[in-house]
Amino acid sequence: MLDQVKIYVRSGDGGAGVVAWRREKFVPKGGPAGGDGGRGGDVVLRVKHTLNTLSPFGRKIHFKAAHGQPGQGSRKTGASGKAMIIDVPPGTIVRDADTGEVLADLVERDEMVVVAPGGRGGRGNQHFATSARQAPRIAEKGEPGVERWLILELKLIADVGIVGVPNAGKSTLLSVISNARPKIADYPFTTLEPNLGVVIYDDSDLVVADIPGLIEGAHMGVGLGHAFLRHVQRTRFLVHLIDGSSEDPIADYNQINVELALYDDRLKERPQIVAFNKMDLPDAQARWKDIEPKLRKLGVEAMPISGAAQQGVDKLIQKMFALAATLPRQTPTVETPVYTLTDDVPFTVEREGEHAYRVSGKRIERAAAMTYWEYDEAIYRFHRILDAIGVTAALREAGVQEGDTVYIGTHELEWSD
Repeated sequence: MLDQVKIYVRSGDGGAGVVAWRREKFVPKGGPAGGDGGRGGDVVLRVKHTLNTLSPFGRKIHFKAAHGQPGQGSRKTGASGKAMIIDVPPGTIVRDADTGEVLADLVERDEMVVVAPGGRGGRGNQHFATSARQAPRIAEKGEPGVERWLILELKLIADVGIVGVPNAGKSTLLSVISNARPKIADYPFTTLEPNLGVVIYDDSDLVVADIPGLIEGAHMGVGLGHAFLRHVQRTRFLVHLIDGSSEDPIADYNQINVELALYDDRLKERPQIVAFNKMDLPDAQARWKDIEPKLRKLGVEAMPISGAAQQGVDKLIQKMFALAATLPRQTPTVETPVYTLTDDVPFTVEREGEHAYRVSGKRIERAAAMTYWEYDEAIYRFHRILDAIGVTAALREAGVQEGDTVYIGTHELEWSD
C-alpha cells in the first residue's frame, strides 16, 4: 500500500480582461464595455471513502486545472476554468513539499480543500472609467495560477490496529478475522505495507489495520518505523499480538509498548487487547504456562489464540466488539493547519551586474504578470503600485540610475525617473 507520495499541482490562470467599447445604433459614444476574464480553475483535494491507499498516484503525479476564458465586449465575463478535483483516501495529510507545513488533514467523507486557488480574472476597461478618464485604454491580464509540490501522507483511519514484533502472526490473524487477503509467509518482515480488513460480527463491523512489525528504535525511524507507527495514531484501540514462539515474549511485549509511547505519548493510554499467538505450536503451549502468570503480575489479562489454526479467534472477535462498544466513536485526531496573516507586501531588491537590478516577491511578480505592457495607462498604473508598496524607494536606495535594467519576474524594464 502506497502511503506517501509527492505530487505537482497547478491551478488555472485567470482570463484576460479586454478593452472594448459599446457600439450600438444611435449611441455614438457608448463608453467602455470591456468584460472581465473568467476565474482560473482551482485544484481541489476531495476525500473518497472507497479509497484506502495512495496507489493511483503511482501512475500520475501532475495535475493542472483549466484556465479562465478572456472577457468579451458588451461587458461579458469570460467563462471560469473547470476545477481539477483529485480524489484521496480518508486520513490523508497534505503538506507543502518545500516547507513541510500542514495545509490540510482530510478525514471526513467527501471533505474538500482547495490546495491551489485559480487566478482571478483580469478586469476589463469598464472598471477604469472615471469622470476625468471616460475612455480608458487599460485592462488587466488574468492572475497567474498557483503551482506547488505537495506531499500526501496517509494515516489509515481504522478502528483497530494489530501490533507486534515481526513474524508475530499479524497478517495471518487479519486474514482469518476479516475479508483482507494479505501476503503471508513464515519469515520476518513479510509485511512491508499496512493492510486493511473489515471484521463483521452480528450487525456491526470494525475496520482493522495490520501494522507491519515494529523493531527496537522504530520511534526514531529505524527500519520503516515512522512509516508504520503513524498508522497507529488514529486507531480506537490496539490488539497487541505476542509471538508465542519467541525466546522472550515478555521482552517483546515491553519493546512494542515502549516504541509506541516514544513515538506518541498518547499511544501509551490507548486501550489494548493482548493475545498470545501460535498456540498450535508445542513450544508456545509450554511457554504459555510460564508467561501467563508473569503477564498477570503486570496487570495484563492475555488470551491464548492461534491465528493459523483459528483457535480462540471467535473469543478474540467478541472481545474486540465488546471493547469497541464501550469506546466513543471519536473524531480522528487531526493535524491542524497553521495560518498566518500579514498586511505587508514582501519583496527584495538585488543587484545583478553593474546596471541591472532584480525585484523579487510573489505578489509584485503577479502584478507584473497581470499588466498589459502595450498600454501606456497600464504601465503608469503599475508604476503607481511600485511607488505605493515601496519598490521605487528601495530601488533608488540601491543606487538605480537612468537607463538601468530592472527585472520583475519574466519582465525586463528600463528605469526612468
